[in-house]
Amino acid sequence: MTAHLIADDAEALAVAAALAEEFRAGASARDAERRLPHEEVARLSASGLLAVTVPAEHGGADVRHETLAEIFRLLATADASIAQIPQSHFVYVNVIRRQGTEEQRKFFYAELLAGRRFGNAQSEAGTKHVQDIRTRLERRPDGSYLLDGVKHYATGALFADWIPVLARAGDDLLHVALVPRDAPGLTVIDDWDGMGQRTTASGTVRLEAVPVPADRVFPHHLTFEGPQLHGAVAQLLHAAIDTGIARGALAEAAEFVRTRSRPWFESGFETAGEDPLLIQRFGELDLSVRASEALLREAARTVDAAAARLTDDSAAEASLAVAAAKAHAAAAAVEVAGALFEVSGTRSALASLNLHRHWRDARTHTLHDPARWKIQHLGRHVLHGTRPPRHGLL
Repeated sequence: MTAHLIADDAEALAVAAALAEEFRAGASARDAERRLPHEEVARLSASGLLAVTVPAEHGGADVRHETLAEIFRLLATADASIAQIPQSHFVYVNVIRRQGTEEQRKFFYAELLAGRRFGNAQSEAGTKHVQDIRTRLERRPDGSYLLDGVKHYATGALFADWIPVLARAGDDLLHVALVPRDAPGLTVIDDWDGMGQRTTASGTVRLEAVPVPADRVFPHHLTFEGPQLHGAVAQLLHAAIDTGIARGALAEAAEFVRTRSRPWFESGFETAGEDPLLIQRFGELDLSVRASEALLREAARTVDAAAARLTDDSAAEASLAVAAAKAHAAAAAVEVAGALFEVSGTRSALASLNLHRHWRDARTHTLHDPARWKIQHLGRHVLHGTRPPRHGLL
């Protein structure tokens, strides 16, 4: 596999914008038919976008977080499923950057620059809560491991070359094992039936005595023992996806009203787009989307500032800025995608038009983690100066 080498932030954004336009054309049909985007994901790999966070000393563009968030936002305006697929990819690139040895970094950065893809096998169903990880890494006498467990919501695994697996070792601490997609004992099951993000293939991963060499295991628990941006970066990308969904839904609503909607007879206007009540509503919706976009940029810049000088305070500021962006974007995505029908009229509800995919994508993606807890952390910080906790969801 070979991939284009992106030089800098400007090129990364130009490539993302071009791919978003390319992916937009088939997004509705892929969703309606649940046609998995294998070709599109291959294009994403070949474009070099999946390697843009590789450090410069290893040959990558090492783009800013502001650029990375904008890449995800652009992709999500076109196809929220395609935007979601590499989210965990970049999260686990960060794990390698923070917890990998020099040899591990050298190997996996070369894989990334060649266009290889990371999936994820993180969440589990039927446990007490999202942090209750029961997948096990059992150490063997030769220092290698055997990996056993069942993972759900494994977005990206079906398209992956490497699958990062979150597991507990004999010390009961969290580790990440990077396992080849074709490893013996590893099965990826395409059983995702979500109402939205239908083509992410976020199904099940079964791990039955999967062999893992010692140099493919990372001590992820160390990530949270000091100031960290792991959770902030992961959530920044989720916020970017929600923000992109909102903008994409608003753009499609505007196009529908301009080209297909009839005016309400009481308005007295020849076209729906001249109706001052509709104009007012579009203005309100645009205001909400613009606020999400502004909060996203501010959050990304705060993460970049923290990355340049990481302390407990700068990490806390980054997490809080991202929490604000994510909470607002989640609400905006659901509101705007639902209001699409309000402003477009009866015909917009036709299943054949598939305009409801925006709401289904927004409603599904915003369930990833509850915004109410992000607002709690914002309130605690305002009232008491309490720093947010260190975990991967904040």
